[in-house]
Amino acid sequence: MSRPGPVHEQHTDHGHSQGHVHGHEHHHHSGFKGWLVELFVPHTHDAADSIDDAMEASTEGVRALKISLFLLLVTTLLQFLVVLISGSVALLADTIHNFSDALTAVPLWVAFILGRRAATRHYTYGFGRAEDLAGLFIVGVVALSAVIAAWQSVDRLLHPQPLSNLWWVFAAGLIGFAGNEAVAMYRIRVGRRIGSAALVADGVHARTDGFTSLAVVLGAVGVMLGFPLADPIVGMFISAAILVLLWGTVRSIGRRLMDGIEPDLIDAAHKALEGTPGVLAVPRLQLRWSGHRLQGAATLLVAHDVSLAAAEQTTHEAGQRLSHALPKVDDMVLTPLTATTKGSRA
Repeated sequence: MSRPGPVHEQHTDHGHSQGHVHGHEHHHHSGFKGWLVELFVPHTHDAADSIDDAMEASTEGVRALKISLFLLLVTTLLQFLVVLISGSVALLADTIHNFSDALTAVPLWVAFILGRRAATRHYTYGFGRAEDLAGLFIVGVVALSAVIAAWQSVDRLLHPQPLSNLWWVFAAGLIGFAGNEAVAMYRIRVGRRIGSAALVADGVHARTDGFTSLAVVLGAVGVMLGFPLADPIVGMFISAAILVLLWGTVRSIGRRLMDGIEPDLIDAAHKALEGTPGVLAVPRLQLRWSGHRLQGAATLLVAHDVSLAAAEQTTHEAGQRLSHALPKVDDMVLTPLTATTKGSRA
């Protein structure tokens, strides 16, 4: 259940409140297009069922990584056994990629643990960025797996080898799809709850792996129908698909590292703050992700004839409204600014 975080006030010449505030609203697509968007580009957060305590969120993230790591390793082991008895290069490509996908859970696991550490004198914002750096490592591992799979496929095209036990290859492809889809559903669901883009991206990555496993099934069917080169061709297709789908992850991680933010989060924050009685405008609003938590600051323009106590009360109420509108936001600094003060600074 979502718990609105407290707003801790600190006072300056104009007053401000600093608090842990959480949540957001987002737009849902409809129809077939909406289904595709939600399948491969799901939202990073879920305001209806969020975990707004940073420690609890990290704990659930680590639990999700442990469980999904075990499932993927079991899937990879079963597929590798079939590779040994069948010689399918398409299945080998899929197995290599599934193994690399399992390994990507390790740096993300470490990042979640680092993110629990308190801020220090050298790292005054804490260690939330470790999660985004883990995302870069994930990108590198996935790209490397695509290159290895492509090399194996090209080698098999140049030096064809007969395949055996095709029904086992067929079954292994289905196992790969089932294992990856189970992991994808779990990672995406948890990632949305805790606000982790890296975990959601890893879940989408597992989902695409599941569909490439179905491509292995197509390769086996092609060989059964008398087209032996279908196996290495499908292996090359898998490698190309990995690289194409990887671009979405690169953009997501890159945006986080450049302090990019989803426009709907800004819109939700503006709506909450500007809807507070006594707030005339919000001339400055900043938000950024730090791992699976949000940080930010805003300036609230209030009437020039209000007292300092009234301005502080307005700021406190704005913080309360924001705490209900934006889950997963930490350290949101709200600074009241009177119209007279604004004019004197101009």
